[in-house]
Formats: sequence, structure tokens, C-alpha cells
Amino acid sequence: MKEYIGSVCLDLTDYEGVDRYSDGAVEDELLEIVKSASDAGTLNKIIEERKSWPLLYHLSPLRYNIIESIPIRQGEKVLEIGAGCGAITGILAEKAGKVTCIELSKKRSMINAYRNQGKNIEIKVGNFETVHKKLQETYDVITLIGVFEYAQSYIDSPDPFVDFLKMIEGHLSEQGRVILAIENQYGLKYWAGCREDHVNQFFSGLEGYPGTDRARTFGRDGLCRLLKKAGLSAAKVYYPYPDYKFAMKIYSDDYLPKKGELINNIRNYDNDRMYLFNEELVYDSLIEDGMFPFFSNSYLIVAGRKE
Repeated sequence: MKEYIGSVCLDLTDYEGVDRYSDGAVEDELLEIVKSASDAGTLNKIIEERKSWPLLYHLSPLRYNIIESIPIRQGEKVLEIGAGCGAITGILAEKAGKVTCIELSKKRSMINAYRNQGKNIEIKVGNFETVHKKLQETYDVITLIGVFEYAQSYIDSPDPFVDFLKMIEGHLSEQGRVILAIENQYGLKYWAGCREDHVNQFFSGLEGYPGTDRARTFGRDGLCRLLKKAGLSAAKVYYPYPDYKFAMKIYSDDYLPKKGELINNIRNYDNDRMYLFNEELVYDSLIEDGMFPFFSNSYLIVAGRKE
């Protein structure tokens, strides 16, 4: 069964009839907002007035920044896994001309559809493990933006992270690439006193996520090892700052930050935190000793079978 909201197609063939996860009443608020306002100016005004972290996170045009610099050409086939409320779906559709999404939640898919209803988008609603088996084509770009860390929640496997990547690799075109954005397990903000983003506990990631299997992140080398095991051995790592959610700068191994540049560190929108040290000064020390890549708060990785 298919439904249309503007030019957006919601394919409900594999939808189980109930959303397995939800942020609760805020999703109803998001849906009402995007039904009446989808342009950036109006959304920014609403975000400023309501001062709500979920609205900022899901609706801010700044979310586009993590994808905007990635070269995606018109006509390339793009698959967005875990599209959520459409934080980056719009920019993907603009760059490629069309995007196919996979999203578990119908409510979030509707939010995505209303905010992007004038664009060429198809959203397949259902569990990735089910939907991916029915995909008939390969893709030039497959995105995992804030998704990979939850693999063990929806991939039934003894090695869910590698097997998830292997499934994705099987849908890549010959020269296709995976775009993965994720928090760094060893990001400096966690040492400095921020709660771990996904499990809301101090130092949880640094300690190896004891007592929880909800989500987990990885360091730079750990991510590259997982990609290599899945056949994606050509990986270029970038460093979004202050993180991938609201990236204001994106560094690379060819252009690393210089001392005095990383000054926008007191970012903790939705939770309390500790202030154990001056992050700006610690960053300067790490930069001087060539250690910034290990402590970057987030990673953006473009990976494929070949360079």
C-alpha cells in the first residue's frame, strides 16, 4: 500500500502497523508544525520561540551542514537509511534529484513527507532487515547519519555492526560510497563532563557501555576496522566540529584545526553536564601533539570498495 503527501511517496508495504519507537507527544507537535510551515525561515522562528531541544534537533536547517559539502551529483541514486523526521532528506533530494529512504516509524515518515512534500522522495516504512531484501537496484550513495550506533537494536545477528555494513555494501553500485556520521566514543566532550549522547550517562562510552545495549559508538580506528570487515576498506575520515549534528566546520587529515580555533565547546542543549576542564585549552594541547583526530567529538566517514 502506498500513500502520497505532495510528491512524496510513503510505501507502507512492510509497515507492521505500529511504531516501535517514538519520542512521544513531541512528534505530534513536529507533525503539526511541518503541516503548516516547512520553509527554513518559519521553522527557525518557531525553534527560537519554543526553545525546545527536539524541535531544534529535528527541524534546524543547520542539520544540512553535515551533507552539504559532500559531492553528490544530479541523477545519482541515493538511499537514506534511518531518515527519521527528514533532517537531511531534503538536501539529499536537492543534490541528487531524488532520494529513497528507509524508516521504521510511520509518524516520523509523515513528518519527513510534509516538510519535503515538493521533492522527489520515496520513503519505505519498515524495518531495514525486512525492507533491504526487497531492494531491486544498487545505489551510488547510501547514508547512515546518526543511525549506525543503533545497529544492535534492529539487526538480529551475533555481530550486528559488521553484518549491517555488509547488507549495505551489497546495495552499493560499483563506485558507490557510504556516508556515515556518528559520535566518537572517545570524544573530548565526554572526558570533559558531558553525558553520553545515547544512554544519558556520564563516562558510559569511555567505560565500554557497561550495563546497556541500547546503542554504542566507536573510535576512529574501531570504525575503520568494522568498515574493512564489511568490504568497505577505502575510507576517508573527516572531523565535524563541534559535532556532526550541528557541524560548523569540517576538518580532514589534510586540513586539521589550528591552535585557538576550537572555541565553541559549551554545547549541551538537552541535559546537565559537568565542567571538568577548559576544553579549548585541552584542544590546543591535543592539536600541538597531533592527537585531535582521536578526540574529535564526531566523525564523518566516506567509505567504499575503492578510493
